Amino acid sequence: MNYPFSDRVLALKPSAIREIFKYASDPSVISLSAGNPAPEAFPVREIAEISAKILKEHPIEALQYSVTEGYTPLRSHLTNYMKQRHGIGRSFDNILITSGAQQVMDLASKSLLNEGDTVLCESPSFIGSLNTFRSYRAHLRGVPMEPDGMSMEGLEQALKEEKRVKFIYTIPNFQNPTGITMSEAKRRRMYELAKKYGVLILEDNPYGDIRFAGKHVEAIKSLDEDGIVIYAGTFSKVISPGMRVGYAIAPQEIIQKMVVCKQGEDVHTNIWSQMVCYEFMAHCDFDTHLKHLRGIYRKKSKIATDAMDRCLMPKVTYHPIEGGLFFWCTLPSSVSMTDFCKQAVQRKVCVVPGSAFLTDENLPCSSFRINYTTPTDEKLVRGIEILGSLAADVIR
Repeated sequence: MNYPFSDRVLALKPSAIREIFKYASDPSVISLSAGNPAPEAFPVREIAEISAKILKEHPIEALQYSVTEGYTPLRSHLTNYMKQRHGIGRSFDNILITSGAQQVMDLASKSLLNEGDTVLCESPSFIGSLNTFRSYRAHLRGVPMEPDGMSMEGLEQALKEEKRVKFIYTIPNFQNPTGITMSEAKRRRMYELAKKYGVLILEDNPYGDIRFAGKHVEAIKSLDEDGIVIYAGTFSKVISPGMRVGYAIAPQEIIQKMVVCKQGEDVHTNIWSQMVCYEFMAHCDFDTHLKHLRGIYRKKSKIATDAMDRCLMPKVTYHPIEGGLFFWCTLPSSVSMTDFCKQAVQRKVCVVPGSAFLTDENLPCSSFRINYTTPTDEKLVRGIEILGSLAADVIR
């Protein structure tokens, strides 16, 4: 049968990362391609204890339908926490609990984008968000990344040239895939440009709590006195990605539209997961937990950089990071990145081709992404050693 797929999905391609996972699932393959937290970072004991308590004391509340906006204690706690700790949230803002931060991208797109509208994105950027924007038939324009974040000259040029820009999409902290953190000056400049040209900012911050080096930089949303920033947060990197709990903080009018759209998608986010997140945040010394996570990632990133310095540099360079889950590695322009990644798979190591993160995958790209958090320390080192051996064979 010739299935009549909708126009909006006909052009969509499978995620390159998910396709790579097919190889990575082979036990003999060392996967440096995932985006998962370190297994040792999960608070398994605490989650088990909280879950038992919830099912004993509030079983019906955890198992029954609930309100779309989210579990009220969690929304209240998050609202206060984000305002007090990060200066995020004004009187015109509201909060919506979502099924991961990825759903924030979908609900914002569904609420704001018409076919042919433009989204300005960092180039490269997170493939999951790019595919969401594509699914609403948006025009994507990439703005080049610099060592301290998106090019502001490139951003203003795009704002001048594109006539139907709805929002700017940015991952300012430890960006996926490059690991770059946007400077404070660029955050302020982005906000000024968005205000000047009358567009919104969609600020995606899944990695902000995983800073293990350098100085904290305040979120763009903390500057928002004009109601032009939609902030996306998540518990996926600090408690559990499998629980699928994220949140959006945005002007009330936008949240209201996102709520209506969410009602048609999943009614509400898993209530048990929301209750666990609330109990964990409110009663399990969340700050100490975050400190523990930073220690894990500081150690593992040091293992990775030591191995890359020994095995990859200077033939393959990488961008230093201060947090997050990824390293962005760059080959000489004379070497085919695609062929390098294919040969790496043949040698039982998976990395993600950098072209997967471009607004136009046909553009030239010499980089690939490494995840250092998922594999064991031993497999991490061995995988980088194999990449180094491959680099020595193909780079002259």
